[in-house]
Amino acid sequence: MDCKLSVIRCSRSLVQPCEQTPCATLHLSPIDSLPALRCNARTLHVFKDAPHEAAPAAVIRQALSRALAPYYPLAGRLDQQAYPLQLDCSNQGQGVLFVEASSSNTLASLNYLDDLTSIPYDLLLPELESEALVQMQVTQFACGGFVMGLIFCHSICDGLGAAQFLNAVGELARGVDPAPTITPKWHRDFFPKPLNAINPQIPPPVMPDYSLQHSNIDIPIDRINRLKKQFQESTGGSCSAFEIVAACFWRSRTRAVYEKSNNSEEVKLVFFANCRELVEPPLPKGFYGNCFFPVTISRCCRGIGEASINEVVKLIQEAKSRVGREMGEYMRRRQMEEGRDSDPFAPPLNYSTLFISEWGRLGFNQVDYGWGPPVHVVPIQGSAVIPVGIVGFLPLPRKGIRLMTWCVQEPHRPSFLHHISQLFLL
Repeated sequence: MDCKLSVIRCSRSLVQPCEQTPCATLHLSPIDSLPALRCNARTLHVFKDAPHEAAPAAVIRQALSRALAPYYPLAGRLDQQAYPLQLDCSNQGQGVLFVEASSSNTLASLNYLDDLTSIPYDLLLPELESEALVQMQVTQFACGGFVMGLIFCHSICDGLGAAQFLNAVGELARGVDPAPTITPKWHRDFFPKPLNAINPQIPPPVMPDYSLQHSNIDIPIDRINRLKKQFQESTGGSCSAFEIVAACFWRSRTRAVYEKSNNSEEVKLVFFANCRELVEPPLPKGFYGNCFFPVTISRCCRGIGEASINEVVKLIQEAKSRVGREMGEYMRRRQMEEGRDSDPFAPPLNYSTLFISEWGRLGFNQVDYGWGPPVHVVPIQGSAVIPVGIVGFLPLPRKGIRLMTWCVQEPHRPSFLHHISQLFLL
């Protein structure tokens, strides 16, 4: 049953840069222009115990206006007809959508949004009626805490870029410096444009009709450290927490979904590597666009289901070691308009392909508007049919990892939870 959440949206406005900014048309990179990125990422950022005399919405709104001076492209609007995409920064009726709201609830009564399945979370996000690239809603709760509901256009920033911008807003809100510590860099010409820059007519993908179920898997940090130690003792090498979680996630889901099916069916794991240091020359500090490469591993389901966790970790590490070479080859082929039938940026969207994304290192959990970092950062499901897991942190003050998943249909959910709990929860 849904929680009785009461939210009143008090005001709605466009926040513009605090000073005059260039009137220009900016070109986005071919990665920014990918059809798969023409979507909005939605998140909820939960902040605890703001003093009653403070007004978080007013503080954040003022800091946002100041941050938009150096980050003025985020106040612009996409030209959806151009290829690669262009950004209209004419300053005419543009800006970031900003909504102020209040709630008579306390965050404690909602358990700090620990379980979104029982909360009408759409009330904490701006209503989707705007072309603004960035949309914010700051909801003040009766306890003094607040929630920032954020909608961010993926075509303009990846996760690292969005977190960089929010941290800049936080610095200005706290009065750390008259300007953000990191100077933003546009620099969207790092990726070679195709020789024939005609917008390719890519038909929309055929989407499946199943529905994926949500599950949170909370993993104590000591369990992660134990699995990392076992890997080191077995192989003599080291591994990251992400590699451990990804290996356990992929194997557990594969066992749950394919335990009664054809053992030769191919399954894929897809994750995304930050390539800011891998392009030539490396991108400057402050770049906030999209610069990643999808890493895809394909194996038969029997091979993954019967492999040890250490073996799956090694598969992931081997795939990561090839990213620089594969990214360079893709850039060359893209420029020459070769190999469009095997585009790594368009992996198949079906039940056998599992996506996993790491959020713990993006920087969202460090954003501080003057009341400390968020106690919880909650991603909202982007698609009901794309199997995905997001690796983040447990809500404070707990320490560990939370794997937020939308990856199985209901018939496979009990088995999936059983297999992964055998690895993490014992």
